[in-house]
This record gives sequence, structure tokens and C-alpha cells, in this order.
Amino acid sequence: MLRISALAAGLMLAVATHAEGPAIKAPTTTVLKAAHLFDGKSGTLTSPGILVVKNERIVAVGKDAAIPADAKVIDLGDATLVPGYIDAHTHITSDHDDNWAKAFYEDTLRSVPEQAFHAGANARTTLRAGVTTVRDVGSSDFIDVALRNAIKDGLAEGPTMFVVGHAIGSTGGHCDSPPVPPDRMKPSGTLEGVCNGPESCRQAVREQMKYGADWIKICASGGVLSESDPVDVPQLTPAELSAIMSEAHAWKRKVAAHAHGDLAAKQAVEAGIDSIEHGSFLTVPTLQLMKQKGVYLVPTRMTQLWVNKKADTYPPKIAAKARAAAAAHGEMMKNALKVGVLIAFGTDAAVYPHGMNAEEFGDYVDLGMTPATALMTSSQGSAKLLGIDADTGTLEAGKYADIVAVPGDVLKNIRATEHPLMVMKHGAKVRMD
Repeated sequence: MLRISALAAGLMLAVATHAEGPAIKAPTTTVLKAAHLFDGKSGTLTSPGILVVKNERIVAVGKDAAIPADAKVIDLGDATLVPGYIDAHTHITSDHDDNWAKAFYEDTLRSVPEQAFHAGANARTTLRAGVTTVRDVGSSDFIDVALRNAIKDGLAEGPTMFVVGHAIGSTGGHCDSPPVPPDRMKPSGTLEGVCNGPESCRQAVREQMKYGADWIKICASGGVLSESDPVDVPQLTPAELSAIMSEAHAWKRKVAAHAHGDLAAKQAVEAGIDSIEHGSFLTVPTLQLMKQKGVYLVPTRMTQLWVNKKADTYPPKIAAKARAAAAAHGEMMKNALKVGVLIAFGTDAAVYPHGMNAEEFGDYVDLGMTPATALMTSSQGSAKLLGIDADTGTLEAGKYADIVAVPGDVLKNIRATEHPLMVMKHGAKVRMD
């Protein structure tokens, strides 16, 4: 039944987008000119900035790049060309709503094909915000798989997507469905990512991969926006973690762990996790272990600030968790910077309205990062975490032309990333209206 639903979602996405006509068109050769260029690799700004793009790829970079006679030249004036943003923690197939109860109601009643329309709209908004690649870390009904495929096939407009299917966790945990009485809502099983015991968790991993997951995502600890679980306690045993990791890695899939709690994160790192998401309560020893093992932190800083700001609108249990996680997160991030943990740009889009992703850069700078380092959490951090750094992430000849133009000098005003003047994905200029 779920397979049919996912197919239906993909068809609905195709119909919704195709009705508008082609959203993106690319000339054969395009030259982008701007006052500045940040290549995402050197950490420095060059002026002026020139990029020559042919079809999907960058063919020349730098002020001395030859401009073909037949090229279409786009002069962006006082702007900086930067690599397209790579957000390693999104939920594009989910909607944001400041009204928690209304969101719960609509999520419960909305059909899969209807939600697919919403997912398509969220993907367009995300792309127009400058995000050219995402790792989407949890969806229902494999809508993320359908959306990824529709975008890849040119039937929908959005970032390049890497998806996980259903996030995997224990009964009653953050990755389980809400505690609705079982006679009113069918409890989730392994196909929906809920597992108990090593072999059950191994099956859940296999089922996500069977239906199209590029990554595996687990809930190692409790979460903020779920009612029935403490935010910081482990929700998977070491044996369950080992089963998940061994199965995913055997199939050449990496694993991301939602983990606010320190012990939960430590156990996940010891089991072989590839990235820790959020990490609100991580201690210095755990951060040092992550650095030693090359485990990435995906901090979703802007979401911690958002839920703290909105805490009064949540049910009391959730509000208390939101305040506690936000209070700990800032100090954790400062420790992470001191330790030198690998950091990948990720925002938790859907907790806040889609399209605000670039605020994460400025929030990093507010914690003490330089603007160049903040930008490279995407171009170097997320690109390398996702294993796509050979193809995208930096502005270099031979790589995909995933490019954003932002006003002025981005190293003087990191918040300029929040106001893209132009977005290009794979050499095609994105319609911004």
C-alpha cells in the first residue's frame, strides 16, 4: 500500500509542476560576472568574480577567464558569487506551522497525494533560497523518495535530494508516531522505522533501503517536538545501534543520528555513526571522541533559537524541552569550535518556515565563526559529509554550476546569504518570482 502511495505522490508532483510548463531553462554557455567571488575552497574572496558555465558544469573561473563570443553574459554588479548552499538536515516534505495543534491536525488528516503538492512547493521555496542540495532526514510514506525522483527526472523543481525514507527509532521514541490511542491510529512498524531489538532494527534499515533510502537516519535520543519522550535519554541500545550501523554500512549507506543527549550521542559514535544531528547536550569528551573518529556535527543552530523563541506556543512538555535544549546548545557549539569538530551546515527546515535556511550561516558567525568558515560548513562540511565534494560544493572548473549570487561583499555581511539575487542549479538559472 505504501509503495502505491509513494508512486501516487510522485505522479501528483509531476502533474503539479508540469502544468506550469518548464520552470528552468539553460543556455548553452553562460558567463556570470560580479564584483566578488568566494570559491568555497580557499576561504578568500577574489575580485572581480567571473564564472563560465557550459551546460551543467563550470568550465572556467577567475578574473582572467576567457569569455566565449557566443556566451550569454549576466552582470550582477556589486554582488558575490558563492557556491550553492548544501543543507544537510531538512524536512522538505513536511510543512511548518506556528500553530502546533493545527499542524498536528493537518498532518493527521492530509492524504499522501495532497502532501506531495505541499512537498513540491517546499522544494521550490528551498531552491529559490539558494539551497541547491539537501539531505532530507525523515519523511512519511516515502514522499521524499518520490520527490527526489521527480526532481531528478525534471518533473519537479527543487534541490538535488538525498533521502532517508522513514527515520528509525524505538517504540515511544522521537521517531515513533505520536501517542494517539492505538484503536484510533495504527501503531507504526518496521516499515515506518519503529524497531525493538537488533534484528527488528536491522529489518527496519533494510526496508528503508528497499524503498529508496540514500541514507539511514536514527533517533538515538529523545527529541524536542515529541510529547512522550525525555529529550536527552538514549532510545536505542548499543546492540540495536550496532545492528543498524553494520547493516547500513554493509550496503554502503551512511547513518545520521538525531541526538540531543550526550550519552546517546556517545553510544552512537562508538557504534560507528557518520553524523550527529543537533547535539544540544554534548560534553567536551564526546566532542573530542567525534573529532578523533571524524564524525560530523550538524548543529541546526537556527532551529534551537527558533523553538526557544516559540516555546510559549507549544504544549507544556514540549516547551520545557525546547527551553532546556536551547539553553545548552550555545555552550555546546562554543566547545565544538574549540575542540575542532567537523561541522556540516544543516538547519532542520520545517521546524522553521522553509526558505530561511541561510540564517544558519549568520547564527554560526554570532557564535564566533568567521564568515568564511561559516560558508565552508556547506561547501566543505556538508559536501564532504554527503560524499558529493567531487561534483559540487565549490566553484571550480569541472564541477556542477550550483551557484548563488548575494548582494555586496559576503565576508563583510554574512546575512547577505539570506537575500539571493540569483540562483543557478546545474547550470540552469532558477526562476525567482
